[in-house]
Amino acid sequence: MKKCLLAIILVAALIFAPFSAFAKGADNDEIKAKSAILMCMDTGDVIYQKNDKEHLSPASVTKIMTILLVLEALDSGKIKMTDKVTASADAVKMGGSQIWLEQGEVMTVEELLKAVIIASANDACTALGEHVGGSVSGFVKMMNDRAKELGCNDTNFENCNGLDDTAANHYSCAYDLALISCEVMKHKTVEKYTTVWLDSLRGGETELNNTNKLVNTFNGITGLKTGTTSNAGFCISATARRDGMNLVAVILGSETSEDRFESAAKLLDMGFADYEVIKPKLDKKKIKAVKVTGGKDKIVKPVPSISSKFLVKKGSDNINYKYTSLSKTAAPVKKGDSLGKITVLSGESKIGEISLVSPTDIAKIDITTIFSDILLKI
Repeated sequence: MKKCLLAIILVAALIFAPFSAFAKGADNDEIKAKSAILMCMDTGDVIYQKNDKEHLSPASVTKIMTILLVLEALDSGKIKMTDKVTASADAVKMGGSQIWLEQGEVMTVEELLKAVIIASANDACTALGEHVGGSVSGFVKMMNDRAKELGCNDTNFENCNGLDDTAANHYSCAYDLALISCEVMKHKTVEKYTTVWLDSLRGGETELNNTNKLVNTFNGITGLKTGTTSNAGFCISATARRDGMNLVAVILGSETSEDRFESAAKLLDMGFADYEVIKPKLDKKKIKAVKVTGGKDKIVKPVPSISSKFLVKKGSDNINYKYTSLSKTAAPVKKGDSLGKITVLSGESKIGEISLVSPTDIAKIDITTIFSDILLKI
């Protein structure tokens, strides 16, 4: 009876345990935080997780979404770095970290963005939100809409800067913040500011000191954002790059500033020590053509859908590939339609999959085309 009960408990544990292809046995006691995650930014794989879906206050790590929306507005041409932004009454009354904007003071988008990224300035953050969204409420709606687009299902923003004293329903989780961080770091412009230790505004009168101490101490650091409030504790989203691999460690709810930096550094070091990113070496000769029935073209040669990368443990050998294509398909065929796959294996273990797709449209043959072909042969 006892053996049966033990078996049931073990099965239940396996069913309900959080799944990650790479989540491993880093000692949770070493990661001094309520919640944490280590994610590979190149592949999206989760290497380590600790309560990574728990709803917590993100403090100023919130600002990574503000930064993302500003960068996307710049890329789309909606705003420019040289745009003049006038500080509103709402912006200047923000507490916490700030650059002490005065109502009516004018700064450029670039100056305000620099203040947000380097010094975590709440007043500059609010001014940027108003400039991009028309109002703080309009910008917060943009933040929540973008979060949903990125698959952040455990996030709700109530402001753009992370101050949580009047934001009772403002929360996120380590997993969602890692997703947002990955999106931010696609914009290489951001590293121009996230890796700066000291800068200034107002002709040198206002000093900007990076709140991320890892900028000075961690090999390969690329960003990104710290956060601290009495409710949230000490938080950070730390990004780094070594040997072409990009990782992000999110730490939420540490008891001390040192704990968050040490925990983030431990996770990043673990990731770089144990894992690497590989780009598959595909043999195009092994990708078989697919017959197209009823189409203007009789065959189509599939192509890999994307240039994929895969996370593997260092020292992984015997990487091999299994090529599978349809023998035939019926017209019409649309560009991008799936025609097969390439399974990437490390030994016998599957580490990823690449879709094989049609490189072109193939129309269905019709009676007009049939008669045209006959006439051409006469």
